[in-house]
Amino acid sequence: MHFRRLLPVVPFLVAPLLTPARADVELPAVLASHMVVQRETDLVVWGFATAGEQVSVEASWGAKAGPVASGADGRFELVLRTPAAGGPHTLKVRGANELVLDDVWSGEVWLCSGQSNMEMPMEAIADWYTGTTNREAELARADLPQLRLFEVPNELDYAPRTRVKGEWKACNRESLRTFSATGYYFGRELHEKLGVPVGLISADWGGTVCEAWTSAEALKRHGGFDEGLASIAALAGDPKTVEQTFEAARAAWWQAIEEKEPGSGEFSRARERLDAGKWPLLDVPGEWGSVLGDFDGVVWLRHTIVVPPKYSDQDLVFTLGAIDDMDTFYFNGERVDGGERPGLWSTPRKYTVPKKLVRAGRNVIALRVIDTGGLGGLTGKPEELGFRSASDVAPKLQPIAGKWSYYRGVSMKDLPPLPAPPSADPNRPSVLYNAMIAPLAPFALRGAIWYQGESNRPRAKQYETLFPAMIADWRERFRRPDFPFYFVQIAPFRYGDSIGAAAEMRDVQRRCLATPNTGMAVTLDIGDLADIHPKNKEDVGKRLARWALAKTYGKSDVVPSGPLPRVARRDRTYMVVEFDYAEGLRATTPVLGGFELAGADRNFLPAEAAIVGTTVQLRSSAVPDPIFVRYLWSDTAEATLFNAAGLPATSFELP
Repeated sequence: MHFRRLLPVVPFLVAPLLTPARADVELPAVLASHMVVQRETDLVVWGFATAGEQVSVEASWGAKAGPVASGADGRFELVLRTPAAGGPHTLKVRGANELVLDDVWSGEVWLCSGQSNMEMPMEAIADWYTGTTNREAELARADLPQLRLFEVPNELDYAPRTRVKGEWKACNRESLRTFSATGYYFGRELHEKLGVPVGLISADWGGTVCEAWTSAEALKRHGGFDEGLASIAALAGDPKTVEQTFEAARAAWWQAIEEKEPGSGEFSRARERLDAGKWPLLDVPGEWGSVLGDFDGVVWLRHTIVVPPKYSDQDLVFTLGAIDDMDTFYFNGERVDGGERPGLWSTPRKYTVPKKLVRAGRNVIALRVIDTGGLGGLTGKPEELGFRSASDVAPKLQPIAGKWSYYRGVSMKDLPPLPAPPSADPNRPSVLYNAMIAPLAPFALRGAIWYQGESNRPRAKQYETLFPAMIADWRERFRRPDFPFYFVQIAPFRYGDSIGAAAEMRDVQRRCLATPNTGMAVTLDIGDLADIHPKNKEDVGKRLARWALAKTYGKSDVVPSGPLPRVARRDRTYMVVEFDYAEGLRATTPVLGGFELAGADRNFLPAEAAIVGTTVQLRSSAVPDPIFVRYLWSDTAEATLFNAAGLPATSFELP
């Protein structure tokens, strides 16, 4: 699911706006009134002016810099030492003109990034909240004038930008509605515990992969992305030709669909008089992973409806809820409409059937659904599925949810690769870094928080080196070689398209803790097996804040994490797992479960587990010579082992 605030901007259409003729001094949007600057550090004040123009900066706390001449490209940089926490302050930047930034505060600044679980805004948390109140009550108490929010709009580009849109706003119920819930709870916790102003920069995009957030230079050093980077270079250099090539590839792909799964003619499974009596049934709406497993491709759905006589000479409006991913809608064998482009997987469908196709009594509707990856099916609510007359003033839907016939058609493996739209695909290498991260640098940060990984789950092994490469890349770009980077481990979820890929990904994330100055918030107890976007973002934000409070701000009374395995050692026929952050180990079930042992054959079998001090002792009569230990090794496993702070142990495999 995507929580997009803005439609993606086509880069080559806006490129002329990125290099205007400059006369006056211009600052990037992130350097503006109402901002929070990182306290007691070197703040880079940069911007653009006429080449050779003399620019200086003066702060109300007494710091000055310049004048310095802007370069041949018009860019200038000045460095100010920021004061201790407090404010409000004023900055004056002087060149041919003077810019005055007021209501500036000194405090703590964090970048919040990732995919949809970071992007998920407060307004998406419905009427659910972990405390005793709900979303609206939470928003009502969000009047925190010294917590400042900056949202980067969802945009992509094929070369690094120098400018970004956005503005700093004080946190209140309106500014918070569209802001990252995870980011807010993290920042609120720091603001309350430290008693200083906090600035949060949100740059996130649902459904995106780690490589999209990483610079081209870093990806070249990492390796494995040469083809994607070459396509990005081509897009930046010749966008018109690339667009034409894409349109031709898309037309060819749909022709392949029509050849293998025709929507009309004697071989079409949409034709009205087709005998679908032997087709199996499934529940509509519903994701079909439990029926079709990890199948990706074309699935036909058919359903017979009865149209009341009063509707027989009227246009009918059908609402079908969201369909994952693409679809074509047929009525009595005739194509009516369709959601036939990528990216519509969360978009509710509404199709109007012309009255010439409608008759009283029995009518047949058919859907050709194309699931390109992951889960598939009609994913709306039953009450969303139905039809009505287009002329109804107070429409009441005739329900169509229930048992539908289905046919498993051609697999994606037997179709040409689905061409990705060149101007609107946020999962190409570097495109989000270029548009949403590069223009923020080198704004002074304390650190970053990150919630991402679901989209890289099928490539967990690659993520083990890619993610640390991205962290190093950002640290270099923001000129903070060791800034703290705290991230969220993906939560349990019933993916339906794999067995164990999520467990492998969680363990890869755990191993990424070897990267210096990182921390991981474990969510094995606060997920939602039926929702990849669990609503409890308060605990996620607070667990990220624990790492910051303990490690970045030196709060010795804060436990940063649940138990993290340090080593698994052999003790005769036992395996003993030693943990960090293991004070007060306890189980939340009568029998501590989720542990497995294996010998050299790596055939893992359930193990008896017992807590002994700050360790867990394991044995299995079926594994007399244990070597390997696993804990919670499945996509849907939920926590059973906690420490005294009430934080869950991570899943893992050792050694």
